Amino acid sequence: MTVKRFNAEKLDEVSLKRLSGLSKLARGDILKMTTLAGSGHPGGSMSSIDFYLVLYSYANIDPKNPDDPDRDRIVISHGHTSPGVYAALGRTGFFPIEAATATFRKSGSPFEGHVEKGIPGLEWDTGNLGQGLSAGCGFALGAKVLKKDFHVFVAMGCGEQQKGQITEARRFAIKYGLDNLTVIIDYNKRQISGITGEIMPQNIAKNFESDGWRVLEVDGHQFQEIYRAFREAAFSKHPTAIIAHTVMGKGVSFMEGKEEFHGRALNMEEYKKAIQELGVEDDLEHYRQIREKNTLPYEGRKYPAGILHIQTAIPRDYGKDQKMDNRSAFGNALVDLAKANLQKDGSLPIVVFDCDLAPSTKTTAFAKQFPGYFFQGGIQEHHTATLSGAISTLGLLSFFAGFGVFGVDETYNQHRLNDINETNLKLICTHNGLDVGEDGKTHQCIDYVGLMRNLFGYRIIIPADPNQTDRVIRYVAKTEGNFLVAMGRSPIPAILTEDGVPCFAAPYEFQYGKADLIRNGKDVAIITTGGMVYRAVEAWRRLKEKGVEVQVLNISCLSDLDTEAILKAANTGRVIAYEDHHIQTGLGSLVANVIAEHGLPARLRKMGITRYGSSGKPDDLYRMQGLDVDSLVNAVMDEIIGI
Repeated sequence: MTVKRFNAEKLDEVSLKRLSGLSKLARGDILKMTTLAGSGHPGGSMSSIDFYLVLYSYANIDPKNPDDPDRDRIVISHGHTSPGVYAALGRTGFFPIEAATATFRKSGSPFEGHVEKGIPGLEWDTGNLGQGLSAGCGFALGAKVLKKDFHVFVAMGCGEQQKGQITEARRFAIKYGLDNLTVIIDYNKRQISGITGEIMPQNIAKNFESDGWRVLEVDGHQFQEIYRAFREAAFSKHPTAIIAHTVMGKGVSFMEGKEEFHGRALNMEEYKKAIQELGVEDDLEHYRQIREKNTLPYEGRKYPAGILHIQTAIPRDYGKDQKMDNRSAFGNALVDLAKANLQKDGSLPIVVFDCDLAPSTKTTAFAKQFPGYFFQGGIQEHHTATLSGAISTLGLLSFFAGFGVFGVDETYNQHRLNDINETNLKLICTHNGLDVGEDGKTHQCIDYVGLMRNLFGYRIIIPADPNQTDRVIRYVAKTEGNFLVAMGRSPIPAILTEDGVPCFAAPYEFQYGKADLIRNGKDVAIITTGGMVYRAVEAWRRLKEKGVEVQVLNISCLSDLDTEAILKAANTGRVIAYEDHHIQTGLGSLVANVIAEHGLPARLRKMGITRYGSSGKPDDLYRMQGLDVDSLVNAVMDEIIGI
């Protein structure tokens, strides 16, 4: 691709005339698509449309080759302005404008109510305000890591500047010198409920400047000013924010400056009046006829995914007498992966993100050995979650390590948007459940299974010991898609066979979705996971001494259950689900679903967390909630004697 990023010093008269004509047509498109759909956000679309037209006309992106890997990336953070984005893209040749006008917000159409990257020219599905700049940082950082020359432009609204995640992103951009990042803000001073300065006062320019950004201010409806600001920012060696002073509803007198039209489509009387004032053709009936057909004139595109080939190296084995925590096994595997994938030129296709927890999440060794690929996000989990997801779409293996309460609970919405964007993020959460211990209830993440199972694309793996952790980390590294790998804090022993051999050392290979039969037995089946597996094995030993034969089944994959193994376990007639999770949303409820859906007459007892924990040693906390080994043995005996 020949770089054409704002090459000319200024726009000539022909270009200005072209943009002026497109602007009028695009405003008509915005009103037609929102009126026809009966919903949408015309006001902000009309205040943003002029800089959208400049951006898509002069950034380094080619409508004929919109997936060029060297293209500039454009992120629309205020995704509700989709009518304006579609109008600009259609009018600059990315797709037939008629398709967007006729099928905006129609079921099955790629022209959804908030921008989606199923449309060429778009790089990130947005709508949840405040996340676009973090995604832009991910793309800009990715360009630096990959040594590519593309620039990233992030368009934002003024109301969304109230979001705290934007502050996190601003700081990160300055820390890591993202001079290939430009922001433009549609400063129309209006949001849904009224005047932005009255809803929540803010000083956008000084906020950016205080974090070290360069700030330019322009008339957002003067093409020459917009172009020159973009050009200055693109050639700058500093992250730059352009504040575009605009008018909501610009171009239609009765809409201008009215927040009423932020999220309301025009009625037919208003539409007729507006179209006449704009001086564009009223062909709404033509588009209505297209919309009422069962076919879609434009199918959209499949967003190009970065190609990633990862060497997993030889797994490590931890001996039967080697007691260690799973997080250390993760840290070791991470270093192994980096060494195995280090290129001859010294580059690495792996990036690791941490939020001020490196000594605890065990990413320190990677950071010391590969400092150019380790990024410290500080105590900014919301930003880091989005950033690490966005960069993973560029063909880089991205790990985000954190505690469960920060990596999942605090950032659920960010991971939801990552999931929608089909990212390739490996989320490693090291401190989960009552096992966190003395930090107490605020830090004991007990609900992550239920939360993350709500995300259709995320896969959850909870390894049972360091050996299985090692193999799980290598598996997720080479496997496309979003994964949560969850583990506790405490050192645990290796899981052994009855013969005293580590179950998950060589020649074991991790198979996603497959349960592990740790012990066989006919009287009761204990179905368990993670750090509770070794406790279940200890219960098996004590019960064997009593003449009771229990089965111990390890379920490591909680997003895709091994149904066959669960059904075999249920054939014992008595099942105990034993876990360090919220009793209503964890493994026990999943096992219950399987048993019920297959109509088995098995009895199920759920043993899980029934209330928030307190500060204390993990074993004491388990005992307080009836989850220690003694309680498990007693539960099995209760089932045997039928109490």
